[in-house]
Amino acid sequence: MLLAAHLLRSDDPDLRITLIEKQGRFGQGLAYSALQRDHRVNVPARGMSAFADEPGHFWTWLQQHQPGKYASSWVFVPRRLYGTYLEDVLRQAASRIPGRLVVLSEEAEALETRGNGVSVRLGNGTSVSARWGVLAVGHETQPARGRGIAVRAGSDQDTPLDPDAPVMILGSGLSMVDAWVSLSEARHRGPITVVSRNGLLPLAHKDVSTLEIDAADVPFGKSLSALTHWFRKLVRDTEALGGNWRSVVDGLRPYNQRLWQSWPKTEKRQFLRHIRPWWNVHRHRLPPDLHEGLVRAIEAGQVRLVAAEFMGIERAGEGVRATIRPRGSAARQSLDVARVYDCGGVSVDVRASANPIIQQLIHTGAARPDPMHIGLDVDDNCALIAEDGTVSPRVRVVGPLTRGRYFEIEAVPDIRVQCAALAKSLLAPS
Repeated sequence: MLLAAHLLRSDDPDLRITLIEKQGRFGQGLAYSALQRDHRVNVPARGMSAFADEPGHFWTWLQQHQPGKYASSWVFVPRRLYGTYLEDVLRQAASRIPGRLVVLSEEAEALETRGNGVSVRLGNGTSVSARWGVLAVGHETQPARGRGIAVRAGSDQDTPLDPDAPVMILGSGLSMVDAWVSLSEARHRGPITVVSRNGLLPLAHKDVSTLEIDAADVPFGKSLSALTHWFRKLVRDTEALGGNWRSVVDGLRPYNQRLWQSWPKTEKRQFLRHIRPWWNVHRHRLPPDLHEGLVRAIEAGQVRLVAAEFMGIERAGEGVRATIRPRGSAARQSLDVARVYDCGGVSVDVRASANPIIQQLIHTGAARPDPMHIGLDVDDNCALIAEDGTVSPRVRVVGPLTRGRYFEIEAVPDIRVQCAALAKSLLAPS
């Protein structure tokens, strides 16, 4: 949606864009279709414009569509509302010069480069031809664990529960918070056990200024331990002057992609294995009131946070028996609950993708996983790289599928910059 909106800013009357999505809707997606009031965007409104060169765009839209409701741009709006904004952005962009945008409610099954363009085969047996093809498939969740016994929050299997029933949630990140919000809004009273390897909760946002960090001070290309030492010292120095660690985390954001790219494969693997859980809870924070509510639920004993390894689940009568191994212990524990929610986050191995077009590209050698297997391999211009190392002249990739090259390319503030650059490249005379 963001890429299409950036392309449609062009005044070229001959431009034609076909968006293919099996749901037939754009802007909502996995995150922004959430229905609950407290399923909220975890970035303040001031940072959620669809356009980096118009930072106040979303805030202006919010004031126009819900006048007087929000007193400050430091507000965390419902995700469904933000999805409505994105739909409106696309609608307005398409209306500038009518007839340039086509939306197809179909599934893309295969993508092939043919001559000076591409051909996309659809699930209904037809094909769409174009000069360029762009993979913008966003996040893909893993199938729920336990051979279908665990469920995803909000899925068709997430049927109403006895409000006093015990529940287990696998994972303690933002997806866990979504499940907890859903249970809270359903007035669930039963105990909730949250299980994750590290037992870490996302921290809260705070309205603080971003620290200005000079690029010359950032230890690009140094070891992970050197970066960690530098970062912790910067936090200590900032807090000694009355500042806040959040200012440092946010100040480093412009350099996160460059840092990732400066590391060898060994450092990247070490980060993913050992540092990412701690980075995530500081980097991907919660609206303050949601964090406070979760902390209160933990203090009251309704929510119990357990650092443990999930070992498996099985049916136990009408409920579920889950087996875990607490951190630091060799002994296993079994817990009987009414339901297990799998909130383990997004898929981290692109080879296990359930998306037919991703599978087709990998199996035919037209694409290859990045060295970390967390996305597809692309070059600096987001061009798809084939199994034999050749760079596709006609296929580009945006968003989370490019994590292997950029790592932090999952949030709107990052993706909008990527889409703006790609739109400029695609529209350039050739």
